[in-house]
Amino acid sequence: MMRQSLRQALRQGFVFILQRVEERLKHWTQPKNVGLLPGAVIDMSRSKSELVAENAFLRQQLIVLRRQTKRPALTSSDRGLLVVLAGRIRTWKESLLIVKPETLLHWHRKGFRLFWRHKSKAKTRPSRVPPDVVPLIQTMALDNRLWGVKRIQDELHKLGYSLSKRTVAKYVRQARRARPPRQTGQTWATFLRNHAHDTWACDFLQTYDLWFRAIFAFIIIELGSRRVVHFAVTRSPSDPWVAQQLREATPFDVHPRFLLRDNDSKYGAAFARAASGIEILRTPIRAPKANAICERFLGSVRRECLDHLWIVNERQLHGVMKEYVQYFNTARPHQGIGHRIPAAPAEPDTQRNMGSRISAFPVLGGLHHAYRRCA
Repeated sequence: MMRQSLRQALRQGFVFILQRVEERLKHWTQPKNVGLLPGAVIDMSRSKSELVAENAFLRQQLIVLRRQTKRPALTSSDRGLLVVLAGRIRTWKESLLIVKPETLLHWHRKGFRLFWRHKSKAKTRPSRVPPDVVPLIQTMALDNRLWGVKRIQDELHKLGYSLSKRTVAKYVRQARRARPPRQTGQTWATFLRNHAHDTWACDFLQTYDLWFRAIFAFIIIELGSRRVVHFAVTRSPSDPWVAQQLREATPFDVHPRFLLRDNDSKYGAAFARAASGIEILRTPIRAPKANAICERFLGSVRRECLDHLWIVNERQLHGVMKEYVQYFNTARPHQGIGHRIPAAPAEPDTQRNMGSRISAFPVLGGLHHAYRRCA
């Protein structure tokens, strides 16, 4: 009796083990759990009729998915495998369902281009140029726009570096890559940076009163310090009026070397006579960045002042502009000049020594506030 029960228990255990092994084999051989190469090895043991039926079954599912979903995202390895497998099938165009045949051909041509680009890539050799000379060449090329390759080569030879013209030209091109082609001389940004303290810029700010009548504000600003030199308000600007404003802005023959203006017809013969001794620079047509600093100030006036007030007449606008210009010149820091204030000589260290109490002073009725230390 014991032998019979033991034999039956062994038979049940053996059957259970076989069932578990069969379940694991089925799980391992499912398409979603098998990679490409193991799946191909497993398919070699299956009959042809079973493979044909499975292909039809999978193709029908792809057709249904194509009708209901968007184009799937393919990785680079997926594209490469599809290209390789398509070369082994005669009817690959009919079997391709997720993308168009032209797309697969494009991947094939792209793979050829990458392959031959890698084959024809020149071998990199260690540079014989000292590592500290390359930044020096690039600095010379950027700081001296009028210098050519030969001039930089001579300057390096003076410093004790003997380099060929071709080597110098290589690093000069890298430094001046962002420069537009066929441009000679220094750029406009370089000119403004070199002559900012000798250059003024003027422009008109047009606004409207409560009854939609136009009022014009004439602004003159110094580019180097961002200081507003002069302003005036009128309803009808003209050439004699603008010339008079320029005379008031340059008393006792104190004037800049350059004056930047646009091509407005208000700058006429009277303005040219008033600007004697000043070289007038006219901004090019369709070049909004040529007078960018003055345009930026006009934008600040609109955003920080005029967009929040109702202008009634010229007198009110003159008072508002006067208070804002005083705040702009004496209390408002500017990013373009290192967060300094145009007409405030006191440095942060000096401000700290003036007192420990910080007071707020309202500007334009509390629209802005200026903060200063008080004793």
